[in-house]
Amino acid sequence: MKMNHVGIMVGDMDKAVEFYTNALGLKVVMGNTKVEEERETAIGRMCVAVFGEGFKGFNIAHLVTTDGIGIELFEMKERQERHEVDFSRIGIFHFCLQTDDFHGVIERTKNFGGKVRMDIMRYHPEDNNKQAKMVYLEDPFGNLFELYSHTYEETYASEYE
Repeated sequence: MKMNHVGIMVGDMDKAVEFYTNALGLKVVMGNTKVEEERETAIGRMCVAVFGEGFKGFNIAHLVTTDGIGIELFEMKERQERHEVDFSRIGIFHFCLQTDDFHGVIERTKNFGGKVRMDIMRYHPEDNNKQAKMVYLEDPFGNLFELYSHTYEETYASEYE
C-alpha cells in the first residue's frame, strides 16, 4: 500500500494555493478549477455521490509534494470560515510533512498566515545522535499539520520517553 493523496477543505483557494506552494513548497499539478453540481458527466455524478445532493459546487486544486504525494484542496461554496479541531471526534485530525528545511518551513508558515501550535520537540533529547524533531502547525484555515525533520521510520525506530 502506498499513500496517494490527501483532501483538505480550505476557506479561500487563492490563499490556500499560495500557502501550500510558498510556505510548504508543494507544486501545482492542476490549478484552481470550478466544479458545479450536475449529473451529466462522470465527475459530476461522482461528486453528487460523495458530497450528496445540494452540495452547490466547489473549487478544487491539485498539488503534489516532492515525493509525489497529492494534496487536493477543496473550497466548498457553502462552508465554515475555519476548521475547528475537536479532539473528541473520531477521524483524521492532521497530516504530516517531512522537510530538510525545518526552521525555514516554520517561518514561512507564520509569514503566509499559518500558526505554530507548540514549541519544537525532540523525540530523543537524551541522545545527541538522534536529532529527530517535530512540531504541530496550522494552515491559515485551522487545519492541523505536523512537521518532521526525519523519516517516520527514523523517528520511531527506537523507544522514546
